[in-house]
Amino acid sequence: MAKQLRIGVIGLGNMGLAHAQNLAAGKIPGAVLSAVCDADAARLERVGAKLNVKQFSSHVELLSSGSVDAILIAVPHYDHVPIAMDAFEKDIHVMCEKPIAVSVTDARRVNAAFAKASTRNPDLRFGIMFQVRTNAMYKKLRELILDGELGNITRITCVVTNWFRSNTYYASGGWRATWKGEGGGVLINQCPHNLDILQWVTGLMPHRITAVGTVGKFHPIEVEDEISAILEFSNGAVGQFVTTTGEYPGTNRLEIAGDRGKIVAEGGKLTFNRTRQSVSQINQTTPESFPSPQVWSMDIPVGPISENHNEVLSRFVDVIHKGLPATDLIAQGIEGVNGLEIGNAMLMSALTRQPVNIPVDGPAYDQFILDMHAKHGGKKRTSSVTPAQVDMAGSFSR
Repeated sequence: MAKQLRIGVIGLGNMGLAHAQNLAAGKIPGAVLSAVCDADAARLERVGAKLNVKQFSSHVELLSSGSVDAILIAVPHYDHVPIAMDAFEKDIHVMCEKPIAVSVTDARRVNAAFAKASTRNPDLRFGIMFQVRTNAMYKKLRELILDGELGNITRITCVVTNWFRSNTYYASGGWRATWKGEGGGVLINQCPHNLDILQWVTGLMPHRITAVGTVGKFHPIEVEDEISAILEFSNGAVGQFVTTTGEYPGTNRLEIAGDRGKIVAEGGKLTFNRTRQSVSQINQTTPESFPSPQVWSMDIPVGPISENHNEVLSRFVDVIHKGLPATDLIAQGIEGVNGLEIGNAMLMSALTRQPVNIPVDGPAYDQFILDMHAKHGGKKRTSSVTPAQVDMAGSFSR
C-alpha cells in the first residue's frame, strides 16, 4: 500500500465537503485526499478544482479508477449500502457516515457483504462515523458501567429533545423528511448517535419495544417528528426514549439506574449518586419500611468534552496502516445495525401502535416503510420562506 492512505470522498454535501477539506488540509495523519465524487456536476467541478484532486461523477467510476485505497461515504441514506458493497467487491476500505442504512434488512446485507469480503481479505476494514463515541463523558460512562461500578442496570432513560427544527429547515432539501429520501424523520436523521450511545455505553440491546409517535405533529412533513418509547431488556431493565424536533428549549439527558445507584449524563457532566450498599440487598434485608440508605453524590471528572470526526477517521487510517484488529476502530461498520435496529423497532411500533420484538423482522419492516410512503408520501409542504432566504441561512446540518 502507498505510504499515504489514498481516500476518496463520495458525496460533497455538508459533511462530505468537511471531510474532504480536512483530508486535503493534511489534518488526518497518514492519509491524503485522492479523489472526490458527486452527482452534482457543478459542485463536483467546483470542489475538485479547489482541492486539486481527481473528480468522478459516479462511485462506480471512482472505485474502478485505481485512485483510492479507501472511501468515505457521505451521500443520502439509501445509497450508503450499495456503495459500500461495491467497494468491498474491490477490496477497498470503507468509512461510512451515519446511519449505516435505512432498514435492518439493508444493514444486514452490507454486514454480510463485508463478512464475505473479509474472508477473502482479512485486512479489509469497515468503519462508521460515530464520533459521539469520542465524547469523554460517554467514554467515562461506558467505562464505569462495564467495570461494574453501577451493578446490574435496572433503568435507562434517554430524553433528547434538543433537536428543534423549523419548517425552513425541512424545506431546505427535497429529500428531507420524506419516506423516499430519508426513510423516516427524527429517528433516522437526528437520533442515530443517541441510539448508538444508548446500547454502546450499557452493552445492552432491548428485546421488545413499545412506542407512540406522530407523523408531522409540529411540521408539514410526511414522517415522524415525535417519538416516545418503552424498551424492555432481557436482564429485567426497562428503558424510556423520548425525542422530537418540535420542542424548545430541549433536553439532552441520559439517566441510568442500577443496583449501586444512578448516573446522570447531562450538559457535559457525569453525576454519580452511589449507594453504599447494594439496593437489592437493602431491599431484602432492611427491617425498615421506608429506608433512606446512605448515598454519595459525586461529580465524575471526564475532561474536556468534544466530539471529533477527525479522531474517528484518524483511528481508521491508523488501524489500516498498522494492520490492527477491527476492534481497535472507534466504531466498526458492522455495529451500525445495533442502533438502527432500535430505531426501526421504535418507528414501526410508534406508527402501527403495536409492540415490536428485536431482532426486527426485516421484510415486515420494509413493507411497513412502503405502507408509510403510500399513506403519507407527497404530503410534505414547502415553507413560506423563499429559496433565496434558505440559501442565505447557510448550511443545514442534521
